[in-house]
Amino acid sequence: MKSPVMGSDVVHDIIGIGFGPSNLALSIAVEEHNTGLTADSRLNALFLERQPRFGWHRGMLIDDATMQVSFLKDLVTLRNPTSDYSFLCFLREQGRLIDFLNQKTLFPLRMEFHEYFEWAAARVAHLVSYGSEVVAVDPVRDDDGRVTFFDVTCRDTGRPGRTVTHRTRNISVAMGLEQHVPPGLELAERVWHNSELIPQAEQLAATGVPVRRAVVLGAGQSAAETVDYLHRTFPDAEVCSVFAKYGYTPADDSPFANRIFDPEAVDVYFSAPSAVKQSLLDYHRSTNYSVVDMDLIESLYATTYREKVAGRERLRFLNVSRVRDIADGADGGLDVTVEFLPTGEQQTLPADVLVLATGYRPRDLTALMGDAAKLCLKDDGDAIRVGRDHRVETVPEVAAGIYLQGGTEHTHGLTSTLLSTVAVRAHEIHRSLLSDRATAA
Repeated sequence: MKSPVMGSDVVHDIIGIGFGPSNLALSIAVEEHNTGLTADSRLNALFLERQPRFGWHRGMLIDDATMQVSFLKDLVTLRNPTSDYSFLCFLREQGRLIDFLNQKTLFPLRMEFHEYFEWAAARVAHLVSYGSEVVAVDPVRDDDGRVTFFDVTCRDTGRPGRTVTHRTRNISVAMGLEQHVPPGLELAERVWHNSELIPQAEQLAATGVPVRRAVVLGAGQSAAETVDYLHRTFPDAEVCSVFAKYGYTPADDSPFANRIFDPEAVDVYFSAPSAVKQSLLDYHRSTNYSVVDMDLIESLYATTYREKVAGRERLRFLNVSRVRDIADGADGGLDVTVEFLPTGEQQTLPADVLVLATGYRPRDLTALMGDAAKLCLKDDGDAIRVGRDHRVETVPEVAAGIYLQGGTEHTHGLTSTLLSTVAVRAHEIHRSLLSDRATAA
């Protein structure tokens, strides 16, 4: 097949769908592998990203928010500590290495880590096609009926109606997560998901319309950060935090609990029976889900106490509650009905904005893969079966590979959607690609 992009008969060894941190880490592993090799020994890789440039949770790059993982869990260090794609090499190039070390912290600012990602992405930009939204993945069969390639079709987001198709021996799916909106609620001009917090808040502030009350739904780290951000950004507004818990739950970041994110823990989890997998998830949910850093909890509590002493309470916590209904309010605002769960009592809060800090969920792989999804084997719970090397288990006639980066919590544990093992996972996929190529030869 003639590639419309390359203008030659190109068959890629790997095409990455999505270019967030996971496939960025894989692209670096491929780039480092290719350095110094002849053309025949290199891996031919292409990564497709629908955004016009690299971006990772841009809507939550709050100026003082810090990472929740160590900088040593960057794109490369756990795979190759000598790599010049590390966060420390980035700091050295920016002239901030000593300044960072003087802080005596393992946790950089989130915006600085994003800057690091952008720096790394720029160095492998020749492997990436931005503005390319994948719309179809089709299996390609040889004369014997074996699926030996995939055709990946993408739409040019800058030129509607134009599509390009690439052929590849393997795909690495890393589309990230999608916003979770609770049933009965819908995103709108004044109803945002927290992933769009900063641009939406800036746009609202630019209108000059006063913000009198903002409501935030959710009880996790993002919800608490959203509450704090809105409280500081709109100094005359009341900010109401609504959640079903009695209070924010502290994140368990103790050393022993954090070992659940170690690469070795993935081995243990992967080989465990289903019941043990579920118990591990249940035991250690407090390391990641619906939990908040203790420093932020204490800061928010101190703020609300100071306001109570001063007699002007702008920060309110509506605990053991849920948002029951949303209706159009006065002056383009909202009427948010909040139910107190123990009694069923309801109150309606006139609000200028409602922010849903309600998390994310895995994207539906079948919607993207189409007929190719029918080649994937499922377990008894109707979840896709995935090997330890992150390669999807397929029907026997499939020789081409499908690798998943994310959406594998059921097989690989809590690290599936986190940054903790992106470098190690990239190494494992890279090693699998080379092994498969050697076997095919």
